[in-house]
Amino acid sequence: MRIVFMGSAGLAVPALRAVMRNGADEVVGVVSQPDRPAGRKRVLTPCPLKAFAEGEGFEVMTPEKIGDPDSVAALAALKPDLFIVVAYGQYIPQRVIGLAPFEAINVHPSLLPKYRGSAPIQWAILNGDAETGVSIIYLAKKMDAGDILRQETYPLGSDETSATLHDKLSVLGAELLLKAIDDIRNGTVVRTAQDESLAVEIRKLSKDDGKIDWSRSAEAIRNRIRAFDPWPGSFCTLPNGEVLKIWKAELEEGAGNPGQLLDDRLLVAAGHGALRLTEVQPLGKKRMPATSFLNGAPLAGGTHLG
Repeated sequence: MRIVFMGSAGLAVPALRAVMRNGADEVVGVVSQPDRPAGRKRVLTPCPLKAFAEGEGFEVMTPEKIGDPDSVAALAALKPDLFIVVAYGQYIPQRVIGLAPFEAINVHPSLLPKYRGSAPIQWAILNGDAETGVSIIYLAKKMDAGDILRQETYPLGSDETSATLHDKLSVLGAELLLKAIDDIRNGTVVRTAQDESLAVEIRKLSKDDGKIDWSRSAEAIRNRIRAFDPWPGSFCTLPNGEVLKIWKAELEEGAGNPGQLLDDRLLVAAGHGALRLTEVQPLGKKRMPATSFLNGAPLAGGTHLG
């Protein structure tokens, strides 16, 4: 089949690599988001998928709107049989999907219909789920609501972060995508409609979500720390008002006023239980073990974190 691949985020890179190396089909075009300002100097920077594709010799299309007339005409000229969409970041209208006889399929890192929307990886960890997974679906008018072609579960470990889970699900998604493409090519696709009564819609995360509320349970706070690694990161304030990012913490016994240090080694009381902070990042510095941080900025028991 002639395949046009649409993607932007790093999640899409293993999928494109897998389709390219499979050899059974031909990637005739790659579509990604336009370069965006990044870093403190706001330098125009390509997204991960575009950078990878250009390194492989593709001339990447980067329309501001995939459904505008020029974009539709350019896609039609590629004569695609199938669109593959992975973490692209734009709504794809029916006038685009209809250009391909086999329409468009999407790799989504959750067990749909649970976690429709952005940041499904973070929300699975945030909510303390025992498992998550990958779904391959057809694109539909409603976001993430299309029929399911294939789905595979993945058990969530207690130390999983969004960073580690992202990498694992990107590989799992690439493997599952190849099976779905085989199903389409062989005419053996089984389309399963999603159960709308089980749908869970999720909102987009913001930087403010990383602000730690010590009145939550220790387990809930630890889930948030894991879910928000690497973005938006979890943070509190020190007694001097400076921000302290928290990257790792362990559950321990303890009780006190929420945010109170129960010893001089960063054992913090939560609304229920306590957390031992083990990896932190002071303002303007790199991540470091909590012991290293305390060597330069000791905090006594009884101190409160904001």
